[in-house]
Amino acid sequence: MQLAPSAHVDTFTRDHLPPLETWPELLFTLPELSYPQQLNCVEFLLDRHLPGRGGRRCLVTDQETWTYAELAARVAQVANVLVRDLSLVPGNRVLLRGPNHPWLVACWLGVLKAGGVAVTTMPLLRSRELHEIVEMAEVQLALCDAGYLDDLVASGFDQRRIVPYGGSEPDDLLRRAAIQPSTFASVATAADDVCLLAFTSGTTGRPKATMHFHRDILAIADTFSRRVLRPRPDDLFAGSPPLAFTYGLGGLLVFPLHVGAATLLLERAGPDELLEAVARHRVTTLFTAPTAYRAMLASLEGTNLASLRDCVSAGETLPEPTWTAFHEATGIGIVDGLGSTELLHIFISAAGAEIRPGATGRAVPGYVAEIQDPSGSPLPDGSPGLLAVKGPTGCRYLRGDRQETYVRNRWNLTGDIYVRDPDGYFHYQARADDMIISAGYNIAGPEVEQALLRHPAVAETAVVGAPDAERGQIVKAFVVLRPNVAPGPATARELQDFVKSQIAPYKYPRAVEFVAELPRTATGKLQRFRLREPG
Repeated sequence: MQLAPSAHVDTFTRDHLPPLETWPELLFTLPELSYPQQLNCVEFLLDRHLPGRGGRRCLVTDQETWTYAELAARVAQVANVLVRDLSLVPGNRVLLRGPNHPWLVACWLGVLKAGGVAVTTMPLLRSRELHEIVEMAEVQLALCDAGYLDDLVASGFDQRRIVPYGGSEPDDLLRRAAIQPSTFASVATAADDVCLLAFTSGTTGRPKATMHFHRDILAIADTFSRRVLRPRPDDLFAGSPPLAFTYGLGGLLVFPLHVGAATLLLERAGPDELLEAVARHRVTTLFTAPTAYRAMLASLEGTNLASLRDCVSAGETLPEPTWTAFHEATGIGIVDGLGSTELLHIFISAAGAEIRPGATGRAVPGYVAEIQDPSGSPLPDGSPGLLAVKGPTGCRYLRGDRQETYVRNRWNLTGDIYVRDPDGYFHYQARADDMIISAGYNIAGPEVEQALLRHPAVAETAVVGAPDAERGQIVKAFVVLRPNVAPGPATARELQDFVKSQIAPYKYPRAVEFVAELPRTATGKLQRFRLREPG
């Protein structure tokens, strides 16, 4: 594979791509995946809508609505500030920090329009984590919500290179932008110039930076969004994931802009806030995590969800009991999706009549997937093994850090154990490191979790393997009980007996620990490694 000549003056990202021979094979099998060599994704997401459609609503909050024309003007002004005031050159990395808000969107698009590389960070990250990101990405500038400055300043990043937005200081980005021209010619980046460094700690706590191109931003919309979700220009999207999480970037920015739709940006997006927002703003398309859909069940009565058509779930596996309960209560079949930061977004899913409860779905058009054994050989349908994926996006770690752990034989290996059925549907079993081997039995933790979740006393649960002298490992369940349910030995025995009635008795949790909450990342992903820690 030959890369097109880069438009980056600062060649850091091109210089630190992993060696080409370590990349996964990239597939461009759909006609819409044929992109020109020269491509700035902002022109397609934003600028192409302006002739005749600039007056359409684009970004919505409880306080204001921006049209496509207004967003385009502010994006151009941000780009002008970056280039004229801050001396940004194409290829510079710009850290973005703040909650989901129209000005964060304007900053993200402005950075890309000016040829920069966006490094969007979770609002919950603290100074030590920010310091690590700044060091790894060699960040030159930061655009930061004025309410989130403290940890960025404490990280040791040069304060002179931090520009706040939304505050009262004279150097605030909004004041600087207001006096800039509202037009800016997009930098003519290559389709395979890096535009995004997305950091992931996965479930291990050790961060990695994934590198994504301008064409990748469009590819996730031309596959999952176009072929599975199929949104319309009159849709209103909303959801809980931060824009720094690639699930949120796709679902709350790329997908709506790709079709000329609108997105509702919420700074607070818990389950109750989401339901209230759906009813008040008439949201049609919702993106959140399985735990949020389960939490919503208690508040659905009396909530007007008439506008809601599509609910998308990702970030962790969607338990079948949650899908069934939500469907019975609302009539909406949740669209489950498996994606990863390494591939940018969802590559296995199904929607509408194609949904089979309990299955994640089939390979999204544009992607192929198979089940492999540890040596990389394909396994027959019905056999559990490692999920391997190829498509138009793929894993490229900054500096090739641990590239060989994710890419083998030119396939992306997600670290998930799946079974494929004869109809091509993929059924989740466990993370590769979550398979519990107890007295010679292979037990998938998520299967035990689903059984526990069917019990009315259980709000949340996570199952891991715990060391045991006799059995090697035993199944241990951490359980968050619903209000007014008392923890104790009697409740534990009741749950153990219930699991035995639901699945093979040898799979029941021999240890049950009641907890107030489960450990999760800033994106809501369960951190099972913390549950395995002694003590």
